Amino acid sequence: MKLTKTLGIIGLLASILVGLGEYLLHYSTNILEHSNNYDFFSFVNQRNLTWGHFLSIIGLPLYFGGYIHIYRMLKNGNPFLAKLVLALGFIAFAVGGVWIGSRSSIGNIVHLKSSLDYSIYEKLLNHYTNHMEILVEALRIVIALLSIFFVITILKGNTYYKKWMAIFNPITILITLVIIGKLIPNIGKHMLPILMNVTHFILFSISLTQLNQHLKSNQNA
Repeated sequence: MKLTKTLGIIGLLASILVGLGEYLLHYSTNILEHSNNYDFFSFVNQRNLTWGHFLSIIGLPLYFGGYIHIYRMLKNGNPFLAKLVLALGFIAFAVGGVWIGSRSSIGNIVHLKSSLDYSIYEKLLNHYTNHMEILVEALRIVIALLSIFFVITILKGNTYYKKWMAIFNPITILITLVIIGKLIPNIGKHMLPILMNVTHFILFSISLTQLNQHLKSNQNA
């Protein structure tokens, strides 16, 4: 169980590092007003694009450790479903890694807008949308599937989670945060650019809390 706890902490660290990197890549005070055609990147300075890129790339592999933690928390309930959650988690962050690795490049293209022929600039944006931005949609589908198996495994019982943990599956957390971000723009402008990382920070935090409670209950037994 010490390994399981360590892996959970690694996942938590991933959400912090990648979240900080993605915040540097995406955030400016104008992000909500200039969300179309990647225009918000024009307000992000080049230094932030560079730091954000490398922080995200360094932190992202740690997410795999986090999903091994989730797998180890689930596997006593149903090993097959737990393996599905693990596989989908790996797929999600492999896809996410390709996407996050492209953000600094598209940001740099936006900064070069004034020096490019508009038709060429438009083709570059369209190419990026069709080949990279579409990965976000794929990522959401994978996370939704992952969440379904996560919920089913917990509700079947015998995992290290209390059954109420099923409520705190990734897609439910994600949707809740989107609603909060839309209703409260002052929070949303900081949270929405790093949404998947905030989601997993919450997921890993609650998971580690439940693991600690399980360990304490075993010690007191």
